Amino acid sequence: MEVGFVSGEAYEITVRGHRIVVDQPEAAGGDDAAPTPTELFVASLASCVAFYAGRYLTRHGFDRTGMTVTADFDMAADRPARVGAIRLAIKAPTDLPAERLPAFLAVARGCTVHNTLHHPPEVEVDVT
Repeated sequence: MEVGFVSGEAYEITVRGHRIVVDQPEAAGGDDAAPTPTELFVASLASCVAFYAGRYLTRHGFDRTGMTVTADFDMAADRPARVGAIRLAIKAPTDLPAERLPAFLAVARGCTVHNTLHHPPEVEVDVT
């Protein structure tokens, strides 16, 4: 992965040939042309939960149509700057029986990004 400056407060992320742009809202000096890195972070969690939930549905013969994951977050009020709370809501397909919901939720909560947040990796930042 590589991140390079575009202009203003925008950066382009390249991952395996895919390109994603991040920016800042106008109030933070950006053009609001793309999600912020923090929004992308929360979206990463939401999409990982959706992927795991979707795989559960397919594995058990249920349709993924109509399944959504909604995410919202708050920044922490104190320092250091960080996300203080994340709320995710999974809308299960209507054909998923109520007795399947606990297992469905357990699988969704076991996604890689969620597990990483609960067991944070060591992060090293150097200048080259």
